[in-house]
Amino acid sequence: MKLTSSAFQEGGIIPSVYTCEGKNCNPPLTISGVPPHAQALVLIMDDPDVPKTLRPDGMYDHWVVINMPPETKNIVEARKPPGMEGKNTGGQNQYVGPCPPDREHRYFFKLYALDQKLSLRAGCTKKEVEQAMEGHILAKCQLMGRYEKGKGY
Repeated sequence: MKLTSSAFQEGGIIPSVYTCEGKNCNPPLTISGVPPHAQALVLIMDDPDVPKTLRPDGMYDHWVVINMPPETKNIVEARKPPGMEGKNTGGQNQYVGPCPPDREHRYFFKLYALDQKLSLRAGCTKKEVEQAMEGHILAKCQLMGRYEKGKGY
């Protein structure tokens, strides 16, 4: 399984249009190689580089999307993907773009193929999703991008 974006390469810089310094909209994503017997896809975007003085766990969840149809091939830029959005760290059921407070951060888009849909409600947290996925992950992959405020990307 593979997750790519036409907006940035693996390990590359996320363009500012997708951040708090731009339109704060999700980037375009392309999904390939989903196992044929998958029943649902889950997408999680998080930032593990948050200063521990701001968040003791050092993590900020930017986007949680569950129960996307397994035939999903594209997530269109600035458009809600198919499926149901969960709650980000800011308490919103939507994408929130990179906005690092201190330095360059890494942003991980993690894609999971599951053998069943998740029985969760809208507004579920990443932790709830991760617990519900246990024992049901058929395949996973990720795409990592970087961003630092004020660089004018």
